[in-house]
Amino acid sequence: MRIKRPKTLFAAALTAYLTVGALAGCSLSSAAEETTATVASGTSTTQVALTTDDALADAKDYTELAELADETWDEADEVAVTLDGDTAEASGDGVDVDGSTVTITAPGTYRLSGTLTDGQVVVSSEADGLVRLVLDGVDVTSSTTAAIAVMDADDVSVVLADGSENSLTDAAEYQDDGDEDGPNAALFSTADMVISGGGTLDVTGNSNDGITSKDGLVVAGGTIRVDAADDGVRGKDFLVVTGGTLDVTAADDGLKADNEDGTDDDGDTVGYAAFLGGDVTVSAGDDGVHAEADLVVADGTLTVTESVEGLEGAHILIAGGTTDVTASDDGLNASGATTTDDTATTGDGERPDGPPEGGPGGGMGGMGGGPGGEGAGDFSLAITGGTLTVDADGDGLDSNGTLTITGGDTTVHGPTMNGNGALDSNGGIAVSGGNLIAVGSSGMAETPDADSSQAWVAATFDTLPAGTELQVIGDGGAVLGDITLTKDTQSIVLSVADVVDGQTYTIVADGKEVATATAGEAIAGGMGGMGGGRQG
Repeated sequence: MRIKRPKTLFAAALTAYLTVGALAGCSLSSAAEETTATVASGTSTTQVALTTDDALADAKDYTELAELADETWDEADEVAVTLDGDTAEASGDGVDVDGSTVTITAPGTYRLSGTLTDGQVVVSSEADGLVRLVLDGVDVTSSTTAAIAVMDADDVSVVLADGSENSLTDAAEYQDDGDEDGPNAALFSTADMVISGGGTLDVTGNSNDGITSKDGLVVAGGTIRVDAADDGVRGKDFLVVTGGTLDVTAADDGLKADNEDGTDDDGDTVGYAAFLGGDVTVSAGDDGVHAEADLVVADGTLTVTESVEGLEGAHILIAGGTTDVTASDDGLNASGATTTDDTATTGDGERPDGPPEGGPGGGMGGMGGGPGGEGAGDFSLAITGGTLTVDADGDGLDSNGTLTITGGDTTVHGPTMNGNGALDSNGGIAVSGGNLIAVGSSGMAETPDADSSQAWVAATFDTLPAGTELQVIGDGGAVLGDITLTKDTQSIVLSVADVVDGQTYTIVADGKEVATATAGEAIAGGMGGMGGGRQG
């Protein structure tokens, strides 16, 4: 997408992240300064200031774990553990070797090297203190269980030694299957775990997950490749990526934070995922990234190359970085199991099929309260910065609560079927900044609220094929935005600073006029915004 921007560009460089979920008591932030987000409230937009202290007070803190990745140690204090086929040797205390099972029993730093052809490394440390595993040319394969299993530890730090190549492969079927507290991943931990360093790690999860922590998980460095029979990388209380390169292929969810409790014993929010740096690529059989609570992208690169739903969480925030999502259903889906309306449909908010494909029209215009009569739930999708590109066969951006855009560059290639739309929000769409261009089918095309503080223009037209260059032209022939279509398309929504409410714009396809539209008027026959967009 190429958008003609005003001279003053939106500053997308947030130092960390912010979530609109704070309004619902479910939030997460480490932004250096107070940030203002626009959220939908009833049928009007309200400016609400969210501060770092307010947000962090509600979330389980990941920072102490992340800081372990930066700790240094005296190499003279290391215990060298040399793996050798079906046995191992250790240079110091804290290590028990029983055949091909190596058990670390005390806090300390252990440098592992060599190969276990059919064995396991176990951490069983009851004492308080960090267990640091330095993987320095390790290859562990197990035919019965996990390759590395942290069963008891205060915290565990897995360091990939600079320049090292490491590999972990688990069994296709575990001998202890059925034990809910037992290992279920090639790299498994019951304790908080951080992965860092400058080496590489290949993880093959033949039975279930690739990497799992039953507590919190931080990925801070290294080049990590995961191929899993179920979920790729999973943290329970939180999954946070601050650096490194992560390439995940998973039959189910790619990356996941799956604590469904909402809060822990201290009242802190759990079940959240945050991308604060690094380079992440995901190919998933279900969700690319799934969080039970908040899902935040603030920095780095997140690419979902294949998924059913790309990013899913109760509260989703795109605050920075570069995010590219491909999905066979919804691209971004803010959803969960409850709504504020007892009669509302729960789940992903998919609407009944619209009119037959091939032409515009047939939807419900200007209908407040969300599509299909569904009530707005306690969910939010907010875009405040960064670059977001979505290619979805279902809804492109889908919120069962509110959808707000205050900054960033957002491009949506939406569905071809008329039962979904490029934009879909049960609680309305509020736009107050940034650049948005969304194209897709027309039957359920939804437009922003009429009282959004940044103007928008929307239009439908006869089906245009993939490869068509679509432009929105203003006064004097100025191109406000253009996009090359990736699939059959019948509608467009554009919101940039240069659009003026009430002015008429021309939609041009490969140099030929296909429609005209007045800014602020909802698509005729489509879904009007919650603010009751004016019908053209």
